[in-house]
Amino acid sequence: MTSPATPTTHVETRDGVAGLDWGATLAKLAVRSPAGALSYRLLPTRDVEVVRQAIAESGARLTGLTGGGAAAIAARLDGEAIQVNEFAAWGSGAAALLADEPLAPSGRYLLVSLGTGTSVLLVDGLSVTRVGGTALGGGTLVGLAAGLFGIGDFARITELAERGSRREVDLLVSDIYRAGGIALAGDLTAANFGKLGPRLAAGERVSDADLAHALMGLVGENVALVCAGLAAAAQVSRIVFGGSTLRTNPVLVEVVGNIIRALGREPVFLARGEFAGALGALQLAAGEA
Repeated sequence: MTSPATPTTHVETRDGVAGLDWGATLAKLAVRSPAGALSYRLLPTRDVEVVRQAIAESGARLTGLTGGGAAAIAARLDGEAIQVNEFAAWGSGAAALLADEPLAPSGRYLLVSLGTGTSVLLVDGLSVTRVGGTALGGGTLVGLAAGLFGIGDFARITELAERGSRREVDLLVSDIYRAGGIALAGDLTAANFGKLGPRLAAGERVSDADLAHALMGLVGENVALVCAGLAAAAQVSRIVFGGSTLRTNPVLVEVVGNIIRALGREPVFLARGEFAGALGALQLAAGEA
């Protein structure tokens, strides 16, 4: 995924606290001012100096760091930095974000980080354990989109997907069986991209929007199937989703939500869910969780 530094609300701080979640593509930054106001930013991990400068400009006296690049960025910061466990950070941050949800899960639930890839955690009180995941995620979307129709910008891909129809690309059960011919719903996907080969062989044009929509279906359906299976194995009913790939991506949210509900589980999509790890890193560094 590609994204510029994207502020939600910017708060000038002096003696504040920050949390940084360093992902494969994006660094997620949460900053809390001394007055308690939170601000959030997305920053590209390809430019460490941009991230370092953003933390310096925040005025934070203390930064909690988590994610794959935490050690590298720690050496570049001027103020105090504390590295925290990534799973613990996600659990803490998600709990804080869930406090603002009308139906916050209680007890055990799955917590899903849908970023460049997908990681699935089991939250059981204060215990947070990784129980699985899949290499499918935003990196898959961007990589395949770049190869299929030459667009590698995540925001552009999500915009295209909203205008497309995966029915033009995916082979459905109704394309194979007449109504009543099999005990499956006709609109279920029989083969992702199953129509693409025959259409291209026949010289037909397939729109970029339809391909983008089909990519969301490919990733969303399979991520949801993995999560639902892990939820069944863990005997939990609610699955909480966060991660930058769901941000401003209504098509993917709809696909994931529909599959999760069809398989008898309850999906919860966190507002600002891409910042769960950063917020948790802030809280853990400050000794609040």
